[in-house]
Amino acid sequence: MPESPYEAPGFYDAAIAAGRHREIVGGRWDETGRVQMAALLDAGLQPHHVLLDVGAGSLRLGCKAVSYLDPGHYWATDASREILLAGHRAELDNPSRLDPSQLVQDADFAFPGVSEDITHAIAFAVFPHLRLERLEQALDSLKRFPRLECFLFTVFLAPSAEAAAGPVRQPDGVVTHRSRAPYHVLESEVADLAARHGWHVARQERMLPRGQVLFIATRT
Repeated sequence: MPESPYEAPGFYDAAIAAGRHREIVGGRWDETGRVQMAALLDAGLQPHHVLLDVGAGSLRLGCKAVSYLDPGHYWATDASREILLAGHRAELDNPSRLDPSQLVQDADFAFPGVSEDITHAIAFAVFPHLRLERLEQALDSLKRFPRLECFLFTVFLAPSAEAAAGPVRQPDGVVTHRSRAPYHVLESEVADLAARHGWHVARQERMLPRGQVLFIATRT
């Protein structure tokens, strides 16, 4: 069984061909993009900063961030480059502000070819679809960016170890699981994992779509 439904054969091709590049990245397109952008602005993002959008899909955040940031200051990765390019074709007010070479296929959170100048990174609604080890991969790989100030990411949380063993109904109604997507984890697991890789994480109280929880990771 695939770790995530996004890994099913032909998932992206069929959706893009049907013009569903927005729907397959989770819906609530404009609302979620605005929430992402607001979180970044609250974390100090300014136009001169350089943003890495991890698991960017069809540029739900990118269509807002590209117009805000200085030209060339937005980078995006996703397991499918085709979904990134679909967003580039359909969603940018001014596509010339983003070189398609800055849209990088990356299923392993290795960030190949991404600029060393990254100052801010975000992975929104990415890790709820993946096992906790994938967050560990990302945190480890992000250490190579010397100017990185913070990394924003979301997960679903279980309220206790006992509750985590079974399904958990999140505040927005989504039912999450320990061993299949959408996944939940414990807050203590997130903190312990981050600490092992030299990060401090701070939980944010911002209300997010589907009951996700936002963390901001900074280097210790």
